[in-house]
Amino acid sequence: MDKLSGKELKSLVQKQMGICVSIYMPTIRKGAETQQNQIRYKNLLREAEYQLNASELRPSEVKFMLEPAQELSGNTPFWRNQGDGLVVFLSPDSFKYYRVSQSFKELIVVADRFHVKPLIPALAADMEFYILAISQKNIRVLHCSLQNAEEVNLEGIPENLAEALNLDDFEKRLQRHTGTEDMKTNILQYFKQVDRGLHEFLRDKKAPLIFAGVDYLLPIYKEVNTYPYLVDSGISGNPEGSNADMLLDSARPVVETILKTKRIDALSRYRQDAGTGLTSSNVKEIVRAACHGRVGILFVTVGVQQWGKFNATTDEITLEKDAGPANEDLLDLAAIQTMMNGGTVYALDQEEMPRDSSLAAIFRY
Repeated sequence: MDKLSGKELKSLVQKQMGICVSIYMPTIRKGAETQQNQIRYKNLLREAEYQLNASELRPSEVKFMLEPAQELSGNTPFWRNQGDGLVVFLSPDSFKYYRVSQSFKELIVVADRFHVKPLIPALAADMEFYILAISQKNIRVLHCSLQNAEEVNLEGIPENLAEALNLDDFEKRLQRHTGTEDMKTNILQYFKQVDRGLHEFLRDKKAPLIFAGVDYLLPIYKEVNTYPYLVDSGISGNPEGSNADMLLDSARPVVETILKTKRIDALSRYRQDAGTGLTSSNVKEIVRAACHGRVGILFVTVGVQQWGKFNATTDEITLEKDAGPANEDLLDLAAIQTMMNGGTVYALDQEEMPRDSSLAAIFRY
């Protein structure tokens, strides 16, 4: 699948020059029904063309803007390799598309910036973390998100594992319950060197560190670990034969548990802070606060739009019933501004929202 990172999101949500088109559609991965992908895409392009022709653009400008998207519609190899959803972003000077493992309802938004809120469930649910993978023959540190894992080259971590970690012999002794103390001492000494090597790299970081190794090594590593964000549960099993993608797959359930806990804690905090002036479910109040960097945590409803206008000069907000080039999704705007200002966004189903509203926030002050 095509990678869409938080950094890429920030580049997408910067103010664009001219009209922007955002297209979302579900796609079919396999089988005879995959031909529906191209048909659906062409239909959406026709709708986008109709909306653009209703804007201030001249027909020649509309044709030029849609040209790269039209070319994609005939790219047969492209349509044979799809995920669960396709996102297309068009503006007079850019054309980007992403095949993602997230399904969408069909949606076209023509506005003065790209519409990214449907992507927020995946992006907001992502997080930075590290994997420390230790086996007898190798030690690796991976810098990860839920979408990507890259091995980090670190100095200061010893490479000679065989002498300190004669794991086969240690496991046999564990089973016999004899002669393990000396070997455990060697492993502890080695893990102290690993911890010292990681200390400088992880200084000032708060990302979770997930240990990958055979089960009996994690409690030993915990004895010497000084990094406060080591995760209690690790990736069980010898990671020797696992590449970065395989380790990332194994780490996902651990990270998703962390994210679920954070979401539950955030909802609990909203309820605790209710009535103190630090929470709100008023769309206008939240949009203003988000644009001024006051929103620390935002809850936004999936699949819902609230169209309107925001005047950044006067802070004036008007709510509208319909979409259009002059309007924007104010929920999308609040989510973008919250993320751009370092806040956290949770995209929830309506029944999960802390209030009977499409938007809720916890303010920083």
